[in-house]
This record gives sequence, C-alpha cells and structure tokens, in this order.
Amino acid sequence: MDRNLNRRDVVKAGAVAALTLCFPRYSRAFTGRAFIEPERKLSFYNTHTGESLNTVYYAMGSYLKESLHDINYIMRDHRTGEETLIDRGLLDMLYELSVNLERKEPFHIISGYRSPESNSYLRTLSSKVAKKSLHLSGKAVDVRIPGRDLDIVRAGATSLKCGGVGYYPASDFIHLDTGPFRHWQG
Repeated sequence: MDRNLNRRDVVKAGAVAALTLCFPRYSRAFTGRAFIEPERKLSFYNTHTGESLNTVYYAMGSYLKESLHDINYIMRDHRTGEETLIDRGLLDMLYELSVNLERKEPFHIISGYRSPESNSYLRTLSSKVAKKSLHLSGKAVDVRIPGRDLDIVRAGATSLKCGGVGYYPASDFIHLDTGPFRHWQG
C-alpha cells in the first residue's frame, strides 16, 4: 500500500467525505477513485416571469454547460434581469431533495439570484432579509412545490443535513442554501 499521499489526494479524499455526508445515497456509488452517478434532471417554474425549464444538468460525469446557462437564466433576478452562476452544490441539493420526495412537479422559484439592488430593496420591506444573503452569490433559492405540504418539503430538505433550510409557512416557501447546515423558521 502506498502511504505517500500528496496534497491532491488529501483534497480529493476530503471532497469525497464531504459529498458522502451531504449526499449519503451516493456514497455507495464510490468504487476506488471513480465516482459513478446517474444523470441529474431538474424542473423549474419561475413564479415572477412565468418561464419553465425542464433540463438534464449533469450527465456522464459532467455538468452540462448549456443546461447550467439555462438554469442561471431562469433563476436570474427578475427585478433587474441580472444573472449569476448558480452554485452547482445548490443544484445538487435540489436534485437530492426531488429524489427524496419522489417529486415530479417543478420547483416553483420564488427567489433565486438577487442583485445587490434587489436585496437592498427587499431589506426595506422585511427585517428577515439578510444583508449578506447567499442569494447575492447564487448560493440560495426560495422554492415551493405546489400540491406538496410545506412541512414535508421542509422535512425532506432538513433530512439532507446539508446547507441551510429556512421554513416560511406564512409565505409558503422553503429557503435552501449551500452555507453550513442549519435550519430555522421565519
């Protein structure tokens, strides 16, 4: 057995460990250094623009550039039209949630990316909007799944034990982000 680990091997091992903690159903897919995953598909409906997207964003071991571009667009700031790169970890959280819930319905996007101007504006309307919101960096999304009980969606999201899960029953949405694991009710 080779006991000489280089920095790259240590980083890879750490990434594998983090992925198996965040996405335990994939931990069985590791064989040696290879990570085998199925294709991943997401469906969205933007409640502000009326646009829909149904796309495979990951296949054959790679994220698909054109699909990621389409996701960046549908999750853009609907107030300004600005886009940013949506965190792939956030997409994987949504995918894992959809698998756990055996969901066929699209995620309804309440808020995806927010420009600094939009976030500042929303802060004037509510004290619940964070000044340094992860929406500003494409690492957060507020969603609902029509026809699904919000408590079940929240339970499915918290069961991932990965990222932030905010529960906003009065506004009928769940906040998901790729920050540290935590959960709260707003």
